[in-house]
Amino acid sequence: MYYLLIAAILLAAELLYFRIADRFNIIDKPNERSSHTRITLRGGGIVFYLGALVYFLFPGFEYPWFILGLSGIALVSFIDDIHSLPDGLRLVVQFAAMFLMFYQFGILNIRDWWIIIIALIVCTGILNAYNFMDGINGITGGYSLAVLLPLVYLNTTEQFIDPAFLYVTGLSLLVFCFFNFRKRAKCFAGDVGSLSMAFLVLFALGRLILQTGDFTYIVFLAVYGVDTVLTICHRIQLHENLGQAHRKHAYQLMANELQIPHVLVSAFYAGLQLLVSLGMVLLPVNHWGYAGAVVTGLSVCYILFMRRFYPLHETYLKTQRL
Repeated sequence: MYYLLIAAILLAAELLYFRIADRFNIIDKPNERSSHTRITLRGGGIVFYLGALVYFLFPGFEYPWFILGLSGIALVSFIDDIHSLPDGLRLVVQFAAMFLMFYQFGILNIRDWWIIIIALIVCTGILNAYNFMDGINGITGGYSLAVLLPLVYLNTTEQFIDPAFLYVTGLSLLVFCFFNFRKRAKCFAGDVGSLSMAFLVLFALGRLILQTGDFTYIVFLAVYGVDTVLTICHRIQLHENLGQAHRKHAYQLMANELQIPHVLVSAFYAGLQLLVSLGMVLLPVNHWGYAGAVVTGLSVCYILFMRRFYPLHETYLKTQRL
């Protein structure tokens, strides 16, 4: 009954948000960089933050510093979804939120200040990578579920986090996917959704890594990671401004140039990540060797895919200049 009640609350909150977004014209209009063609409500991913807030209030104010950091990210991201904010302001808030997460972890130590700085930079990069990958229907919801399920499984033995945190996060994802993981999405996650979910995932994954001392569990984000890092390298090779919007991710080529339905591309990314994660969890293999093989294999597949299909994107760019 506890989780049914939370699911009902989140569904009602999402429907209420749709009315608010429609009333105040919080929408996403297609442009030349978009993978969609219809005006769609933006910010439906606010349900991720609301789920975390409901979790925080119901059982007894667990993880307060984490929730404070998440609130900062959700607020600034939601404002940015309505009116663009300076990149510097968003980064300051993200660094502050990550600092609060680290404080919740209990890992802040002046003697290891340089490790903390590196971790802040890497984790903030992961936050933004998650945001970059939110470009087609279903990808944020589907991929996040694929990350969450192995965490739920591992938590039964490692007990690295309150299981209710994972369950409520899963419920918020299911509510969002009902409206987004479809051919014609009712809403998009927006920055508030993708960044909030990235923060939630990083918190759970961080607690797992800290408890087990096994950094290779970062492979739970390998598919997003390889796509993001190699796309950035590709854009650097092309001498592009990394701050400019683009359509060069592998998933974007699949959805746009190859005309593969969004839901199939999203399901492919989610399924591939789930397969990679379950391999780490279930196979009797050395974790470092497995992680290295996964990253290498995904990287080779990405490079071969781009060599074969990137010319289609170059043709698209030429038509836009005419």
